[in-house]
Amino acid sequence: MNNTMKISIISVVVLTGLAVVFLPFKMKAKEKVVQQVKEVSLSEDTLITLVAVGDIMMGSNFPSSNYLPREGVELLKPMHEFLQMADVTFGNLEGTILNEGGRLKKCSDSTKCYAFRQPEYFVPQLKNAGFDFLSVANNHMGDFGEEGRTNTQRVLKEAGIRFAGLESCPWDTLTVKGVKIGMTAFAPNTACLQITDFTTLKRVVGHLDCICDIVIVSFHGGAEGSSRTHITRDTEIFYEENRGNVYEFARIAIDAGADVILGHGPHVTRAIDYYKGRFITYSMGNFCTYARFNLSGVNGVAPLFVLRLQKDGTFVDGKVVSTKQLGEGGPVLDAAKGALKQVSSLTKTDLPELKLQIKDDGSFYFN
Repeated sequence: MNNTMKISIISVVVLTGLAVVFLPFKMKAKEKVVQQVKEVSLSEDTLITLVAVGDIMMGSNFPSSNYLPREGVELLKPMHEFLQMADVTFGNLEGTILNEGGRLKKCSDSTKCYAFRQPEYFVPQLKNAGFDFLSVANNHMGDFGEEGRTNTQRVLKEAGIRFAGLESCPWDTLTVKGVKIGMTAFAPNTACLQITDFTTLKRVVGHLDCICDIVIVSFHGGAEGSSRTHITRDTEIFYEENRGNVYEFARIAIDAGADVILGHGPHVTRAIDYYKGRFITYSMGNFCTYARFNLSGVNGVAPLFVLRLQKDGTFVDGKVVSTKQLGEGGPVLDAAKGALKQVSSLTKTDLPELKLQIKDDGSFYFN
């Protein structure tokens, strides 16, 4: 972790005059409550660093190879420095991995159909970039039917990348620094764990909470587009589809035992939140989306979150690394800090009761 983030934590201690913080005990499948005050060591050995990004679709060979980056280009390489710095790195895989074939979803015009079929040679790029967990719960995972879903799972498993979010793979786990971390994912789409099914949400999260130290819950939800940057705290409908109440979903998940909530789906940046000592992001936007996505304006900027957690999942501090996509797409650093400005402004507007402290360098914490 860089010095800036360490300084930000020291600053909190100085400003509050406290040498200790409240550390919630992990309650298995029960509400987390503050029970005891403990000293918190800020050494890297006692913390888990999580890097999280939004949608990833590195190019599609459907309907033609025109939607693939030229040979030899690794779109994720400019962000390796950040993706590889974490104990755990997460992203949303927006579309199947399949070289050819599959049963194309129903489209009125197949030449204009937004169906994503990423070639298998992209998988080593995901692995080399540092991704440990990928959500496969989203509206494009079914673009090429069961063959697409099955092949995606096969190649990710062979590469050693954990994934979750389909009925056939509801959750997975990973152990780092002796800490067992579980991940599950939900979406409003066929073959996925359903974002509106709170009974399943509680059951899956409760199970992970019993067997893991930290539980990550991902969701693909909320309405899409540049006009949908705000959370509503209500059910969101898009093209007559119930995209869930992401505010309610996040709180139910945390009450059931979740420690981190990572949202994506609207293709824009949304606010961040803090509930019972746990971190929530409602949308991380388009991180690496090539050729088939609208990248104009707010659609082309996205946050990369660097989060530091105690080993029980309690949020310590974070940093927003602002990225942008130019031309056909692929992330690079954004000197204008568009994503940081979006996170700061939207959080203050949508969650004015939240005591967020966020700095120009992207570091943040909650009082």
